[in-house]
Amino acid sequence: MHNQTGRRGLCLSFLLALAAALLLSGCGDGPLVRQESYVFGTKVEVVSFGSPEPEARAALAAVLREFDRLHRSYHAWQASDLTRLNDAIAQGKPAQVDDEMLHLLDASRRYATLSDGLFDPAIGHLIELWGFHSDTFVPRLPDPAAVAAAVRAHPSVLDLEIRDHTVSSRKTAVMLDLGGIAKGYALDRAAAILHEHGIRNALINIGGNVMALGTKGKQTWSVGIQHPRTPGPMATLALYDGEAIGTSGDYQRYFDFDGRRYSHLLDPQSGEPARHTEAVTILITPGEASGMRSDVCSKPVFLADQRWRDMARRCGVDHVLKVDSAGRVSVTTAMRARLRWVSGMQADTVVE
Repeated sequence: MHNQTGRRGLCLSFLLALAAALLLSGCGDGPLVRQESYVFGTKVEVVSFGSPEPEARAALAAVLREFDRLHRSYHAWQASDLTRLNDAIAQGKPAQVDDEMLHLLDASRRYATLSDGLFDPAIGHLIELWGFHSDTFVPRLPDPAAVAAAVRAHPSVLDLEIRDHTVSSRKTAVMLDLGGIAKGYALDRAAAILHEHGIRNALINIGGNVMALGTKGKQTWSVGIQHPRTPGPMATLALYDGEAIGTSGDYQRYFDFDGRRYSHLLDPQSGEPARHTEAVTILITPGEASGMRSDVCSKPVFLADQRWRDMARRCGVDHVLKVDSAGRVSVTTAMRARLRWVSGMQADTVVE
């Protein structure tokens, strides 16, 4: 983003990484090795603990190369495997895809069904209309008639027809944007690469999507949860081996227009940015594809408004922190037990 408001939103999204870095500076045995980059439109940071520095740096470099590959493969508006698939869909033609793309599409279809369509990466046209498909972002409101038409078209990842490695769509209105799942998939890939390199203790941070491996010596890894409206963390959270957290916030990518905030978190049912929620953070306990789940599931919980707890249950998520548009903080009982509040902060509501 190149406008002032966009830069501010992006800088705020970096604060979780900064909070994590500060928390990492405590005592411990063994070398702490950190490497950073900028991919997926955000800052990424990978930290290892306790491994010899040459081996650690080689492993972290391999992770960053993988992030760069994923960024190039699934970019939503620059030439990529994804844009080639979207071009074929727009022309009503089938396209051949590889195993990895099939994996992401299959996962996206499962989550779209699970979330009643609140998570659906087929709404690329809506995202484009709102101006979030651009490297030279300019705050503007889209044509209401175009938004209404995009909603009426009701594109869904469920419209895809997948046969072996051939993908087509019943609707040419489908435009895939995998930004809501790619960072979580990247977390899982990073964990696999680190394990392959013999790294057992690490923290992976992709713009607020974080996964922990092992420990930091005798300590657990700890991260800060960004307050959506003020600098600095509102709480800290210890992460155990294999756990991941995902955050969706209206402060990450947004613009202000005529005194109103418009974020990139679009409700597929209305075609509008959600206004009822400022931020949602979820914790995923260890399991298969925990990184992907942490990324995907925060979106429908964010968009579900008053139904957020029911949506979290549907996604199998017990640990949730939510900040609504009035700044009220709600947490689940399970999440409250894991948080350490920063001075002056507390939950307004605790739910089972």
